[in-house]
Amino acid sequence: MTSPTALICETQAWKDLKGHVEDINKTHLRDLMSDAHRCESMMLEFEGLLLDYSRQRATVETMDKLLNLAKAAQLSEKISRMFNGEHINSTENRSVLHVALRAPKYAVIKADGKNVVPEVWNVLDKIEDFSEKIRSGSWVGATGKPLKDVIAIGIGGSFLGPLFVHTALQTDPEAAECAKGRQLRFLANIDPVDVARNISGLNPETTLVVVVSKTFTTAETMLNARTLRNWITTALGAPAVAKHMVAVSTNLALVEKFGIDPNNAFAFWDWVGGRYSVCSAVGVLPLSLQYGFSVVEKFLKGASSIDKHFQSTPFEKNIPVLLGLLSVWNVSFLGYPARAILPYSQALEKFAPHIQQVSMESNGKGVSIDGLPLLFETGEIDFGEPGTNGQHSFYQLIHQGRVIPCDFIGTVKSQQPVYLEGEVVSNHDELMSNFFAQPDALAYGKTPEQLQKENVSENLIPHKTFSGNRPSLSLLLPELSAYNVGQLLAIYEHRVAVQGFVWGINSFDQWGVELGKVLATQVRKQLHSSRTQGAAPEGFNYSTTTLLKRYLETSPEPKM
Repeated sequence: MTSPTALICETQAWKDLKGHVEDINKTHLRDLMSDAHRCESMMLEFEGLLLDYSRQRATVETMDKLLNLAKAAQLSEKISRMFNGEHINSTENRSVLHVALRAPKYAVIKADGKNVVPEVWNVLDKIEDFSEKIRSGSWVGATGKPLKDVIAIGIGGSFLGPLFVHTALQTDPEAAECAKGRQLRFLANIDPVDVARNISGLNPETTLVVVVSKTFTTAETMLNARTLRNWITTALGAPAVAKHMVAVSTNLALVEKFGIDPNNAFAFWDWVGGRYSVCSAVGVLPLSLQYGFSVVEKFLKGASSIDKHFQSTPFEKNIPVLLGLLSVWNVSFLGYPARAILPYSQALEKFAPHIQQVSMESNGKGVSIDGLPLLFETGEIDFGEPGTNGQHSFYQLIHQGRVIPCDFIGTVKSQQPVYLEGEVVSNHDELMSNFFAQPDALAYGKTPEQLQKENVSENLIPHKTFSGNRPSLSLLLPELSAYNVGQLLAIYEHRVAVQGFVWGINSFDQWGVELGKVLATQVRKQLHSSRTQGAAPEGFNYSTTTLLKRYLETSPEPKM
């Protein structure tokens, strides 16, 4: 057990794993994969979802040692503390209760002694009622036209999560049917190009804007909100704002001051971190406007099913726990700094960008939760691209360059199956052929001896040799329904939490995003004084001063 101020690397369990690395370095996945008993022990199933981690550089002994590490890190207690609403985000003195956002109505989940589930469902019921009014046409815009187009304004966690779910559902047959005749767009970047792209082809008369900002002060979001407010009022007049703009916020005073009816503000809570907020009004409101609440509720139920699995399943059969422990093994013991997220599903093209934030903002820390400098690496560099696109992009490096553990995600059924007469296999089978082949190619590689038997020229043998022994895991979903999308989200959310709990860091704050924003404020003031008073840049280093001068000299003078 670790004392409150000890680092996990000081425990015997950590030291045992450090010593065990030498044993693993004597093995090769070619040999490990020939042990059927080992492979069978590294597969598990939950509700038709199959996880296979047999291609990790790990033995049964490794897994035992990782479970011992979980015990030393008090992982079970930390998970319980999260579900019990204790203030595990100690630097901000907050509970961490995104699991309450998808809890069933009868559940009891407390924050500061109060059951928060009824509040969650009050907001969900309000979203269901409002989204139905918009979708049915009983709520119309300023000129009496139905609002069939929605632009959701938000950044970071107010954008990446909802965009991932929206992109995943767009081609799901049930969701697509519910979304007929409707559009949902996301405006995040402060770059005016993003505004131009979002309003292109849209009519203010038929557009509803959802402004997502907890405090209603987020600089990028509020400037974009003012820009779209101007777009609406220029076309329809100032009173139209109340009909065409709604908010996801807790600051009702600023919402009203902006011109939005506070009755059309949808709440969320301090115990919801931005990157964990897709199951709150942040994601549920825009997604319900597009697909209807009944589809989104299935997504919430999928996430909730994994919450229960995570909370109650023994660790040796617990999907998020095993994935989290394996990530700790890869990062802190085997020294692999990155992870590739490779969904063999175009519908999951926005999954890796969302997990980039969930993982890297959560676990990109340099000190323990008690403020002690860490003596080991934490966090991964997450990136990814749908297969087979990624194969024609960066798989060269994965196969013959740096070792990067890979997550392969596939589905048994396609959302949009195509069977062409005369083809050997269906389009989905062609895709999945690669899903099954790539992990083995990474694990086994190809030896010089095999190449010689194939009569490959001697001078090409070094270039065509694959070392193999490159770890991956495979996650096979039955299909990509709203329910499965919710499950996938929750698996990765909890996996990230497990890593942080084991490392002994706070996975739920993000002080690292603050400094750049503070410095940007100074630059903003300088640009204003330079534009309005001709003031020369001052107070910056030589490099920044030079860049600012070049920018001011050559960029067009904006109309102030």
